[in-house]
Parts: sequence; structure tokens; C-alpha cells
Amino acid sequence: MKRLWSIFTNDMDCCMYTGRYGVERHHVFSHTPRERKLCEKYGFIAPLIPELHPNGVHAGKDARVIDKDLRRRCKEYYIAYYGTEEEFREEFYYVS
Repeated sequence: MKRLWSIFTNDMDCCMYTGRYGVERHHVFSHTPRERKLCEKYGFIAPLIPELHPNGVHAGKDARVIDKDLRRRCKEYYIAYYGTEEEFREEFYYVS
């Protein structure tokens, strides 16, 4: 099994927002297989309870807000540690 890591937390078994266990691991950018691999490379993985997982079948009303927050935080992290906003957009095909 692939070992995933996160810029958000060291505990991948506990929801980063609620502290509850029983999480799904959300790739913040996952429109393409390429983006999923980049998320794994940069640690843009968020352990979330099913209700907060934006791509999950049990996504609740707060999932969209969570997704927007995670994307913003990933972008800020990338710019702080890896490159420019333009480079981030090129890598993730994402415009905020």
C-alpha cells in the first residue's frame, strides 16, 4: 500500500477538521491522474470524514467550503516552498 503524507497533518487516520477517526483521504486536486500524482508528491492530501470529503458519496453541505479552503492552503504552501503562482497554475491547471 502506498504511504500518503500531508502538509496539513501528521495523523492521516484522523480528520484534520473534526479530530474524528474513520477518514477518507482526499487528493485536493484530482481531476486527472497527473494531478493525483502531484498531490502525492507535494503532500496535498487531506484526511477528512466522509461528510467533509468533497468528492465523496456522503459529502455534506460544508464539503464545498472545505474544498475551497484546502485549495487555497495548497496554493499558499506551494508558493512559499516550491515556486510562483504561475508555476502552481501551470502544474495544477488551476486558476483561483
